[in-house]
Amino acid sequence: MDILNQLAETFFDWEAMGEVIPKMFAVGLPNTIVLAVVSGIIGTALGMLLALMGISRNAAARWVARIYTDILRGLPPVLTILVIGFGFGPIIRELTGSTSPYPMAIAALSLMSGAYIGEIFRSGIQSVDKGQLEATRALGFSYGSSMRLVVVPQGIRRVLPALVNQFIALIKESSLVFMLGLLASEREIFQIGKDFAANSGNLSPYVAAAIFYLALTIPLTHFVNFIDARMRAGRPEKKEPDEAAAVVGKGAQA
Repeated sequence: MDILNQLAETFFDWEAMGEVIPKMFAVGLPNTIVLAVVSGIIGTALGMLLALMGISRNAAARWVARIYTDILRGLPPVLTILVIGFGFGPIIRELTGSTSPYPMAIAALSLMSGAYIGEIFRSGIQSVDKGQLEATRALGFSYGSSMRLVVVPQGIRRVLPALVNQFIALIKESSLVFMLGLLASEREIFQIGKDFAANSGNLSPYVAAAIFYLALTIPLTHFVNFIDARMRAGRPEKKEPDEAAAVVGKGAQA
């Protein structure tokens, strides 16, 4: 019983959790969402560019995309954040006059997610049957139009579950930007929990942070499963044929 009481006091001190939750809700949660959403949008745009470069007919573009992807995917996220934040941070601060590391945190997360999203897009685009491209070219479409209107949309649809999974990973990776020394108003969920835990000497603020992260990631996980199930099942077939289609069919036979 003593061990259970000690564990409860260490991890489930409701008073300590009650002190940190309002700050997490008012400051940490919005900052975490902003970091993940903005980085996800930039990373998606960068990933699409890398995917198109990766399947380009230009050898130089393919090499640039491959080198970038291999490096950013090969480095640990914490190292990438430190290199970008402390390496390029002073240059950006000197150019902009801003002392906030928040933009560098977004830049680091965006560059990392772009490398992974690029591979997701590339695999989705290349999974589309080559006959789709050949058919559109036979109809007179240019290569660019065929990719933009036919191949790329189909490839994106196939990798939607993987994209949502990457966004879930991005939410969790946003907890690493605390190393850049964010200002008090810029701190995300983990940093706030870390500060309260250090001040109180209790680990309950970390448990509160875990609850917030689970509240964000679990619904997205089920959303991924829903998307995957719908895509596997496909569109339900109509039980009765459309009357207009039947009339057209009869006219064609006549």
